[in-house]
Amino acid sequence: MIDDKRLSTALLLAAGTGSRLRPLTENAPKCLTEVGGIPILGRLLHSLRAQKIKRLIVVIGHQRSRIRDYLRHNAGDMQIDYVTNPDYRTTNNIYSLWLAREQIRESFLLVESDLVFETSMLTDMLQPDKIAISRLLPWMNGTTVRLAATGRRRVKAFHIEPCATDTPRYKTVNLYSLSLKTWHAVEKRLGQSISTGRLGEYYETVFADMVADGSLVFDPVFFDAEHWYEIDNLADLNESEKLYEQPHTCTIRSQASIDTRDALG
Repeated sequence: MIDDKRLSTALLLAAGTGSRLRPLTENAPKCLTEVGGIPILGRLLHSLRAQKIKRLIVVIGHQRSRIRDYLRHNAGDMQIDYVTNPDYRTTNNIYSLWLAREQIRESFLLVESDLVFETSMLTDMLQPDKIAISRLLPWMNGTTVRLAATGRRRVKAFHIEPCATDTPRYKTVNLYSLSLKTWHAVEKRLGQSISTGRLGEYYETVFADMVADGSLVFDPVFFDAEHWYEIDNLADLNESEKLYEQPHTCTIRSQASIDTRDALG
């Protein structure tokens, strides 16, 4: 297999309980929460199919029968392969990603199941070893990255926790593309973390360590900060509805089109 071809496989992590979205997730998986009248999973399916993703690997846990049923009726001709995380209540996404290793046979797009974005925003992510990032807005929290100051401005560092720095940082969108070669290196490091009992961590901790020691390289793809949303809680859900209140056109820029405004954060 030639790894520099356009990706046609995606891995969706959808095992978690979505506890911060209760009561909506007490009897339903987080990914079936509706945004603008359409489940998050439905929006993701539409985008992936429109971008010619042919195979979807789904890690399931909480309310997994509901996810299976939804995909059975809505995935069309897409090949769906399931991985079950039986310990979804006590583990984090690092373990879900690790469990999917036997299903990964080609380059793939790694997607979290609580994202909404416009279909066109995926286009530049469908080559291996990319990371979607966004300029920081007040609502954003979680993992950020710094870029190299010169050259191709690849990702220089991950910050899992908030940090005080004058260097511009960017929010991770929780979308990554990985070549098979990169995945094999990541899989090895994931295994080391799992073997030492670090099941409650985020896989970004592994990415952070690998970027720091030079064994993992990501090229950034810039997502328009106004046209995507990560839905963790009810406040996020309410804000995400605004994306679908009126028609709009989003913009997305790859590394080649970084302008001065991006460079300044």
